[in-house]
Amino acid sequence: MIPAQRRKYNEQFTEEKYKNFITELESDYFEIPFRVAETPIFVPKSLKEKLIAAGEEIINLIKQPNFKALTQKSIPADWNVPNENEQPHFLTFDFGICKNEAGELTPMLIEMQGFPSLYGFQIHLANTFRKCFDIDHSVNHFLNGFDEEKYIELFKEVIIGKHQAHEVALMDVDAPNQKTAIDFFVTQKMLGIKILALEDIKKNGKQLFYEEDGQQIQLKRIYNRLIFDEVAGNTEIFKNSFDPREELDIEWVTHPNWFYRISKYTMPFLKSEFVPETRFLNELSTIPTDLENYVLKPLFSFAGMGVIIDVTEADINKIADPENWILQKKVTYEPAVQSPNGGVKAEIRMMYLWPDGGEPQLCTNLGRLSRGKMIGVRYNADFDWVGGTIGFMEE
Repeated sequence: MIPAQRRKYNEQFTEEKYKNFITELESDYFEIPFRVAETPIFVPKSLKEKLIAAGEEIINLIKQPNFKALTQKSIPADWNVPNENEQPHFLTFDFGICKNEAGELTPMLIEMQGFPSLYGFQIHLANTFRKCFDIDHSVNHFLNGFDEEKYIELFKEVIIGKHQAHEVALMDVDAPNQKTAIDFFVTQKMLGIKILALEDIKKNGKQLFYEEDGQQIQLKRIYNRLIFDEVAGNTEIFKNSFDPREELDIEWVTHPNWFYRISKYTMPFLKSEFVPETRFLNELSTIPTDLENYVLKPLFSFAGMGVIIDVTEADINKIADPENWILQKKVTYEPAVQSPNGGVKAEIRMMYLWPDGGEPQLCTNLGRLSRGKMIGVRYNADFDWVGGTIGFMEE
């Protein structure tokens, strides 16, 4: 996207350098089970400014006094967790890189989450790209005046808060074996917190504990990476640990309700040049005649699961719970990243941290490259120059 940076990178690229890069990325950790792309994305200043503006528009909605009222129905009754706080600690907005009518690159919102992303791994990834390839300092993976020291300081404030590191744990159902576990271990190295599987945590009254060296240590704060969708069919797992839906003496980072509030559910409330027209399926008065220009998405799914790309009227008519679906105008990605053998489509996730009592701060980003029908891994299994990456943005 920045022609000079792209030429410079592609001219130095070799398969051997890429293999060394992956070896370096995995050293001190383990084999990464998801595909890391061969290249970063070089984002020109004009596109960066649009990405920032798009994010600010979304944040303005989230900060409206009536936002909780607007999104109350997003939280499934069975999964409403008590003691919700006033703000999410994380905001991540995924934008497809497209072309507008003027022929300029522009972001279009694809997905949004009030849930953490790879906030540790992305810094490690950017540093490893710089170590293994010649990338000059006119581009940066940090935004908003952040550098690594400032970023880790804010990350620590958000995750640990006023507690000691040993009183805080990153938790997932089987944390060490999750696909994104490398992010967990990079985060542990950065912050010094524990990584605990759900079954490592036990409840006594309203308090939660884990065991270390024969001692029971009380948890004060949980960096929550557990997605309820993944365990909804197997709530038995809570019996050996604790049920997050109970009254507990614990601080959540971030509170699980924000996963639902800031999601595809939020998109119909956004009116912007950076947001494709999105409607709740149950609020459609008529079915559009040009369904080939729309996608049908379940509200409560992740990683592209359940999305219907080639929508028919029959697809719409057979949906039993239209209140849990959205119909969204298709977004046409521009193959704007030049690989050695053709253009590649890109998505950029803008990543914010929101400390308790503070303001949301744009810190860094995540990129994904695709040649398939959709961005997800299973649509790109047979391609190269695809997968997870980072945006180096023009200063």
